[in-house]
This record gives sequence, structure tokens and C-alpha cells, in this order.
Amino acid sequence: MFLDILTPEKKIYSGEANAVSFPGTAGAFQVLNNHAPLISSLKAGQIKVRNNKEELFFSVKSGFVEVLKNNVTVLVEAVE
Repeated sequence: MFLDILTPEKKIYSGEANAVSFPGTAGAFQVLNNHAPLISSLKAGQIKVRNNKEELFFSVKSGFVEVLKNNVTVLVEAVE
């Protein structure tokens, strides 16, 4: 799936991912390839991105995530 992590100022990450874990406001959750469509709010916490080469971690403030047709778009206030 293709992942974009964006703040109001800039694009933080753009690329392929096999799995992404999120700090949802109703609890942590993970998105894998071919996930059902989803929109969720995010609380401050850590986003974990796994791809074929590495695991990446982003500490984020609150925001939102949209999953649609193997495209994941994350909009957050800031990345620390």
C-alpha cells in the first residue's frame, strides 16, 4: 500500500508500506494491505511503519487517517 504522512508545513513520509500501526483515539490499530476503507482520528503517540527494508517510527500529535484502495493518508498537527 502507499502511505503519505503530512503536517500543515510539509510531507514527512511518502512511500510503500506493508503495515502501519496507529495511536487511534479509541485504541491502537494496524492497517495492512487491502484494508477496508476507514477514517479515524488519532491521538498523540507513535506511528510505526514497516516496509520491506526497515521499520520507521514517527512521534505525532493528534490528527486523522484515511484508508482507501491501498492508499493511506495521515494528516497530523506535528511530528516530533
